[in-house]
Amino acid sequence: MTDVPRPKPSGLRTGWTTGTCASAAAKAAATGLLAGVAPDEVEIAIPNGRRVRFPVESETTDRCWVVKDAGDDPDCTDGARMTAHVEPLAEAPATLLRAGPGVGRITKPGLGLPVGEPAVNPVPRRMILAALEEVTDEPLAVTLSVPGGEAMAARTTNARLGIVGGISILGTTGIVRPFSTAAYRASVVQQVDVAGAQGEATLALATGNRSERAAVRLLPQLPEVCFVEVGDFTGIALRRAVAAGMERVVFVGMAGKITKLAAGVMMTHFHRSKVDGGLMAEAAHLTAAPPEVVRAATATATARHFFEVCLEQGCLAPLELLCHRAAAACTGHVGGALAVDVVMVDFDGERVVARSGAGSDA
Repeated sequence: MTDVPRPKPSGLRTGWTTGTCASAAAKAAATGLLAGVAPDEVEIAIPNGRRVRFPVESETTDRCWVVKDAGDDPDCTDGARMTAHVEPLAEAPATLLRAGPGVGRITKPGLGLPVGEPAVNPVPRRMILAALEEVTDEPLAVTLSVPGGEAMAARTTNARLGIVGGISILGTTGIVRPFSTAAYRASVVQQVDVAGAQGEATLALATGNRSERAAVRLLPQLPEVCFVEVGDFTGIALRRAVAAGMERVVFVGMAGKITKLAAGVMMTHFHRSKVDGGLMAEAAHLTAAPPEVVRAATATATARHFFEVCLEQGCLAPLELLCHRAAAACTGHVGGALAVDVVMVDFDGERVVARSGAGSDA
């Protein structure tokens, strides 16, 4: 069955990855090169076997582009002109992919691609080659480019990962699913792997922008590649850190996430887990906190209220205990394979309030 990209009648609309669009552009350019006329549309296969048609625009017969539609995903590459220029490659054993303007190049190990190669991930690479084989079995030189790609890449973690010059050509399914947790998880894994490939031993995990800024201030000695924004995927990041040969992790976060970690919850999305008021109450009792702090533990369903009352009462011991328990839970999650420190910052990310390793350099 062949599909034409079109909006769904309701709900969030899926889109197409940079890899899918680059594959379509490459096939269109190869078709134009051989036929002498660039096609108005082109059909390719995505990894699940579906055949999809895309409208094509062209500058010359051998230089075509497909405009990326990311659906309802807030993707910085939405609307990008995924462009391919195809040339014959005489007496070469295989087709060659090159990075043109706006497409990144690999400068650091750890991404599963050789240093110096275009930032075209394995699945998109296979898609591009398969699309070209539908046109010809002769080797070709394919230069991929994206106008404005370098500016788009500035909004990603590419520079931190050692991808310079533009965006990556990505995608494992060919389809962009809005707000995909799988994509976020894959990004976390990739960032940990790159830090490990640099031989780094310490990783700083943060849950968001504010906590990451706090982590950078706390650990100025660490290279940029060591800071990973994990969102809700703390458990995955910890396990990957072990696999990457890390020795130590510093987790920097706010009261809610740390309370969940203290309860042993390593996937901390609010839809999947709730803050344990009983755990906060236990922390208050064990540290002989004032009655106001004890009541605050179960007064609402949020850790923020408990945190704020602790600060109002000048009672930080319960928060420190939560940090210690979170650190122990994280260490236990990986069977003691990592030394883990937990640092709690305020909700502006400006002030360290409590930590598990008071004497550490974190």
